[in-house]
Amino acid sequence: MELIGKIINVLPERSGVSARNGSEWKVASYVLETVSDRFPRKMVFEVFGSDKIQQFAIQSGEMVRVSFDIDAHEYNGRWFNSIRAWNVDRNLESAPAPATAPSVAPFDAAPMPASAPVEVPFTPTESNEDLPF
Repeated sequence: MELIGKIINVLPERSGVSARNGSEWKVASYVLETVSDRFPRKMVFEVFGSDKIQQFAIQSGEMVRVSFDIDAHEYNGRWFNSIRAWNVDRNLESAPAPATAPSVAPFDAAPMPASAPVEVPFTPTESNEDLPF
């Protein structure tokens, strides 16, 4: 999957040692805010491995196209999502323009044509439903 947006926050890197094989690992997390949606959304994604973190060198405030995979993992009966980036591109020449809200004309811009009022007959019915609608 891909998203285009602005990096609005660079979170502190996390690191540790694998319990399986004893090798060191490093993860960096970033918050991306979409720009092509009418209502911008935010997503936290991770870059795994010190080589990828250095290669991408993501900075706060820059516009990027992030290619990522989504996966879920179970731990102690609970499920957690993982969004891991595998490519970050700064060349956004082919990026879509940000969406803007459609313009809405004022209510008095075009008056509605006059028409005769329509009467709707009211016929009460008995019902066993408790719902108010």
